[in-house]
Amino acid sequence: MASYIAPVVLVLVFVVIVPLPLVANAQSYRNLTTGSAIMAGDPSTNLLSSSGEFAFGFQTMGSSGFLLAVWFAKISEQTVIWSANGDSLVPKGSKLRLTDDNRLSLDNPSGGEKTVAEQPGSKFAYASMLNTGNLVVMSPLGDVVWETFDHPTDTMLPTQKLGMGSQLVARYSQTNYSDGRFMLAMQGDGNLVLYTLAYPLNSINKAYWATNSVGSGLELVFNQSGQVYLTTSNGTIEIQSNNFSTDGFYQRAVLDSHGIFSQYVYPKSTIPGWSNNWSKVSEPVPPNICTSIAQDVGSGVCGFNSYCTIGDDQSPRCDCPSGYVWLDPDDTVKGCKQDFQPQSCNKTNPEGDKFTFKEMINIDWPLSDYEKYNGQTENWCRQDCLSDCFCAVAIYRDSTCWKKKVPLSNGRTNIAMNGKALVKVRIGDSPFGFGENKQKNKIPLHVVIVGSVLSGGSVCLNLLLVIVTLLTCRRLRSKKADSEQQPVPIEEAGGLRHFKYHEIQEATNGFKEELGRGAFGTVYKGFVTSFLGHGGHVVAVKVLHRLTEKGDIEFKREMRAISQTNHKNLVKLLGYCNDDQHRILIYEYMSNSCLANLLFEDSRPNWYKRIDIAEGVARGLSYLHEECSRHIIHCDIKPQNVLLDDGMVAKISDFGLAKLLVADQTRTLTDVRGTKGYVAPEWFRNMPISAKVDVYSFGIMLLELICCRKNYEPETEDEPEMILANWVWDCYHEGNLDPLVEDDDEALGDKRRVERLVRTALWCIQEDPSLRPTMKKVTLMLEGAVSVPVPPEPCSFLSSV
Repeated sequence: MASYIAPVVLVLVFVVIVPLPLVANAQSYRNLTTGSAIMAGDPSTNLLSSSGEFAFGFQTMGSSGFLLAVWFAKISEQTVIWSANGDSLVPKGSKLRLTDDNRLSLDNPSGGEKTVAEQPGSKFAYASMLNTGNLVVMSPLGDVVWETFDHPTDTMLPTQKLGMGSQLVARYSQTNYSDGRFMLAMQGDGNLVLYTLAYPLNSINKAYWATNSVGSGLELVFNQSGQVYLTTSNGTIEIQSNNFSTDGFYQRAVLDSHGIFSQYVYPKSTIPGWSNNWSKVSEPVPPNICTSIAQDVGSGVCGFNSYCTIGDDQSPRCDCPSGYVWLDPDDTVKGCKQDFQPQSCNKTNPEGDKFTFKEMINIDWPLSDYEKYNGQTENWCRQDCLSDCFCAVAIYRDSTCWKKKVPLSNGRTNIAMNGKALVKVRIGDSPFGFGENKQKNKIPLHVVIVGSVLSGGSVCLNLLLVIVTLLTCRRLRSKKADSEQQPVPIEEAGGLRHFKYHEIQEATNGFKEELGRGAFGTVYKGFVTSFLGHGGHVVAVKVLHRLTEKGDIEFKREMRAISQTNHKNLVKLLGYCNDDQHRILIYEYMSNSCLANLLFEDSRPNWYKRIDIAEGVARGLSYLHEECSRHIIHCDIKPQNVLLDDGMVAKISDFGLAKLLVADQTRTLTDVRGTKGYVAPEWFRNMPISAKVDVYSFGIMLLELICCRKNYEPETEDEPEMILANWVWDCYHEGNLDPLVEDDDEALGDKRRVERLVRTALWCIQEDPSLRPTMKKVTLMLEGAVSVPVPPEPCSFLSSV
């Protein structure tokens, strides 16, 4: 078998390690003359600059066709500087010719023709690729009669100028080179302006940034020193600048597909094969694209019904609000749609009781309102939106309620807003329903094979094939189970960045700012820079106390657990360090600390936010238990291990005690794990534990969320209230839940939901694990999608829910 594998491995290694520059340099420097052509599908006909750093010809766009373009030829990433046919890719066999009638003509084998360049009154002798990245067409006398620098698409290079009346137009997306939705115009009146366009037309819609240099601006210049500036009659206006020379770095200034004008550099000495080495080296223009654009007509930065958020690298990201999904996951600019049946406007069936709200902090669609009410409470705002079939979102801020209907436009995250969006969704509809591929029941491969065999052929042959198939499947399952029980090496944690210890020291400023301390390690605040030290993001750095055998096991367990997960309600692991005796994990930073700090202090989250947090944690646990590739029992759910991000979204953290289950395993034997007060009873009975231990811990935490107090308060004067679970049961059994939320006006006005959440919590903390619902069902209970029956007393053993 090895003799068949080895040649394949050699081929793959060759493909990975041979750098693209060697392929490009296999071509020779030449000019395009009359009678010669550049052929789509034949890289040897492309034009190279004499330095080999730039190329002109056809770039393959996967199965979509070929793009006639200029690009950087010595770097591994496909970085196009200029293109001619982004809106109409051509098939293999198309060619670019320098014609006898003085044109650069793009000819399609099917007979189509497009003029790429012409200059009336001038003669074309040849086309040449210069070392500046400029494609020029020369006259017989050696004069430049046409050049790409005078006809830019979305990019400028050093030595290039943008004169009055010229513009850059952003491409539609990273992979679609047709004209997009934004323009940078050097206007004839001297003003340099960024505009939104009325896509798919190139007509101007609205300005969102300008130099206000009317009457004095002359041209936009990108010089060899890396400065981009506007020359004026009174001097210059700096737009962007960097400190990198053109000798050691490739440089470009780009109007990207989101409407931001930025400068990037790429080191010429980079080892071939590295990726993402284009590093942003200047402040983006405008600084915050999300809040810069507010237009009466059009969707804004992102598509309709979506919203824009600025990331740590100052780039925008488009997201769908809760309950909405992408119209086209491959084209997020198209926006989002509701993933549920909209509310009926039928008077006899208003459906208000079939909807609820997903709360989103500091998110707004500022130009979509149709009603505004001053001096109202949040609960009034919610009820009014529920009773209005047109209302899709309510914005509540400073005792004011705005109602909005779809399509929502100009969506953005804005911390300065100091308010919230209440997104109306149908109860019981999965927020990931219509628009995404749902998991369907798959027919096992061996069943398909057996069925196919039995549909034809002799009986004996069929029987023999069935036996062989079943034995093979049994052997494969055995091998799979064996392999899944093997420890996952740290180095196999996909997509994680490995940090050297000195990098961690630098990132944390010598482990200066401590965020928290736990049984196994201490967490510090750090700042990780991107390549070349420009930009970056704040991180949380978890350092294990000491390298004991137990600590090393904890480190590997956490790595293996969280590296296999991907869910919005789980803290994201960004990287790790395992140099020498150091075991360190690097997580995304949660600016609002942990739930315990927020829940048990004076500035408690309001009732509706506590509901959102409970639902978020429930969804995260449901994912761990049933949806991720290796089912995971967290084993330590408590408010200290629930972190909150900028938008107050709850994220489960600290997988140090987690237990991974092998395929088809639902129970496991292990030593006691967890935190006193949240540990399920079966831990102490030497029983196999299951995901139901997390359900128990969640139930205790849910009671804390409802009542805004700790599960055990020994200093309480009233002894029955000392243990929260006992007190809640007593209140529920007596039919009076008001004492649980007595200081919470919003909760007191939402008594039906208070009872539903209390019932759900009491089911979760049943002593018998078989009585506890799954986290998937708990999620449905919290959302009101299923009814919650009367729970038995937590210590009893009654019929299962």
